Amino acid sequence: MSPDLTNLKQEFTEVSDFLIALGDEKRQAIIIALLQDKACEGLRVNDLTTATNLSRPAVSHHLKILKQANLIDYRQEGTKNYYYLSHDTTEIDKLQALLSHVSQIIEKAGRK
Repeated sequence: MSPDLTNLKQEFTEVSDFLIALGDEKRQAIIIALLQDKACEGLRVNDLTTATNLSRPAVSHHLKILKQANLIDYRQEGTKNYYYLSHDTTEIDKLQALLSHVSQIIEKAGRK
């Protein structure tokens, strides 16, 4: 295997959990809800159940996966949790680098 492909395999491994988190339509709906107007303030589980038509347990399950993938974070106010998109773009940066490397390999192969 060429060094480019070996590196690419490692990059895929590093972003696999992130891709899994992004790949689910229900989690995408949560992300879209968090991107709307109140995203800076954060949304509560009740807000997300309304926005996504998912049950509370389903929303909580998906929030856990999104949190593990560093896509969302939350803050507490008393007993209330407010979820918002994480400002840590490390995983997004890794995905962008992976896609850039894939493009470079395709372009290089096309020139041969």
